Amino acid sequence: MWWAGLVIGFISSFHCVGMCGPIAMALPVGRGSGVSFVGGRLLYNLGRIATYTTLGLVAGLLGRTLQLAGWQQTISIASGVLMLLLVLLPKINTGNAGRWLGTDRWWNALRKAIGKRFQNPSAGALFSVGLLNGLLPCGMVYFAMAGAVSAPGVGGAMLYMLMFGLGTLPLMWLVSLSGKLIQPRWRALMRHAVPYVAGCLAVLFILRGLNLGVPYLSPKLVSTEQEAPVCHVP
Repeated sequence: MWWAGLVIGFISSFHCVGMCGPIAMALPVGRGSGVSFVGGRLLYNLGRIATYTTLGLVAGLLGRTLQLAGWQQTISIASGVLMLLLVLLPKINTGNAGRWLGTDRWWNALRKAIGKRFQNPSAGALFSVGLLNGLLPCGMVYFAMAGAVSAPGVGGAMLYMLMFGLGTLPLMWLVSLSGKLIQPRWRALMRHAVPYVAGCLAVLFILRGLNLGVPYLSPKLVSTEQEAPVCHVP
């Protein structure tokens, strides 16, 4: 299912342009098209991808624990349902979620940390801006993590989130180089397509967990449990 992470990443990158595009275009690197300009913006995006991959480790550890408990099907179905909720929740009033959960102070501190690094144009600062940016609240990142939980093993979850990050790379890098490369009408069109694509992938995860025995769509899940060896006494 790693390809699902790539698809989610590419589609969600049009959403990311609207949310994180201003940060990417305001990175503290000299103007022009030199190596430092292009490379600096690449470092920023690699920082984001590194954070997403680390979040995949967290999701993988959680998923592995649940898989060892024999909840493979439940994980896949629950991930699909969570994805659908993340698609539908923006349609409901979620503006006060941060205040309810008490995370406003955390996000504000994170934004301040990013702002301080904007005063430093070094390669390390640019990479760290990307690392911190990957921790900013984003529904699409949460959506990707919900899918990563049901990935096979910790490595599979990290690969899933790595592919998600790589899916966002082309568009986000281009926007960081020049925000005018992508016309606003195309951004709006793809942003409107995000919930529909995300919903289809959520349904796919649910079908996968139903264990219907349909090749590629809902294959039989292989149990992670192994039979214990039996010792026969002569």
